[in-house]
Parts: sequence; C-alpha cells; structure tokens
Amino acid sequence: MTTTISPLASWHPKLAALAAAIPGDDGAHDTSHLHRVWRNATLLLPDHPEADALVVMAACYLHDIVNLPKNHPERHLASRQAAREAVRLLAAADFPAGLLPGVAHAVETHSFSASLVPTTIEAKIVQDADRLDALGAVGLARMFYTAGRMGSALAHPTDPGAGHRALDDKAYSLDHIAVKLATLPGTMQTAAGRRLGEERLRALTAFRDDFVAEWSAPA
Repeated sequence: MTTTISPLASWHPKLAALAAAIPGDDGAHDTSHLHRVWRNATLLLPDHPEADALVVMAACYLHDIVNLPKNHPERHLASRQAAREAVRLLAAADFPAGLLPGVAHAVETHSFSASLVPTTIEAKIVQDADRLDALGAVGLARMFYTAGRMGSALAHPTDPGAGHRALDDKAYSLDHIAVKLATLPGTMQTAAGRRLGEERLRALTAFRDDFVAEWSAPA
C-alpha cells in the first residue's frame, strides 16, 4: 500500500532547509522566528479553509530572506527584495509555479515598514502571523534584543512611562510598546489575528506597568 504524503508535509522540511541556509546574525529574525510565524499561521488557517496553506507556509519561511536592520535607510524596500529572492529560490526547488505569485505577494506585503496592503487571504494570514510574533513574551524579548543591537537605552531615566515627555522608541526601548506594538492588534487582517493580538498585548501592557513601577520606585 502506497502512502501519499501531503504537499505541506513534503514541503515543510524543504522550506525549513531553505530558510536555515540564509546567512544572518539577527536573533530576532532567525530560523526560530520563522518556525514561530508558521506556527502562528496554523492558528489562523482553520478559520480560512479557502486559503492555500502551502502558499502561507512558503511565505512564512521565506519572508525574511532579505532582512535589513530597522535603522537601515532602505528597510522599507526589504520585503520587495525578499519577494524576488523567494520566487527565485522556490522556482529552482521546483515549487508549484502557479503558486509563486501568491507567495511573492504575501512576502512583499508582510512588512510593517513597507506599508503595503495584502489583498489575498494568504498574504493577510502571513502578515498577521508575523506581527503576532512581535507581541507576547517572545515579542518582548525580541524588542529588547533589537533595541540592544541598535544601542537604545532600556527606558527614560526619570520618566519611563512618558507621562511628561514625547515618546521616543529610538532612544528608549520601553517606548516601543506604546509607539508600535500597542497598535498591532488593530492592524490585524483576520479576526483570529486580532483576538490573539489583543491577548498578547495585555501581557506586554502588564509588563510595562510593572517595569515603570519598579524603575520609578523610591530609594
């Protein structure tokens, strides 16, 4: 009796291998991040049986194939470059040709910096899945890791909660929660993404409150 392997089961190790071969030293956008984005996508896919899960999987694993630092002047162009490179790699690996445009669109529109609107359900799921990894406990760790790489301080020395100053997440890492991360649930493209985003944001908000209380505690 011959056992038929599903396209997802067949392509998962191939896509993971392609992603693992991408050079880079950014621990916030490493192979573990790609695995988590795909896992996030699997939480959203059940609500959208019309979505092509193979397109979603390929885009999840290759969306950061070109990854420029957040302070790079061409950061907003990285996802377009990644889309082109993803198509090239997938075509060479004999990925179904008819699915390549869908993968390219999902990769190109996933980026917050690019400010592009996803128009397919696959691209919407990938964008939500990637943004979910910026929230919750892992998102918090990624935030401080990235801030450290960029040379930002943990928080403002006397006003960590920005009660009497303008927020500045380039200078103070803690400000990034209010400046960007708190806005992410409202940008989610799917209902499940919004729900999970709100849940993970609550953890970040609670952490921020605890941080401010400890940071500002009287001697």
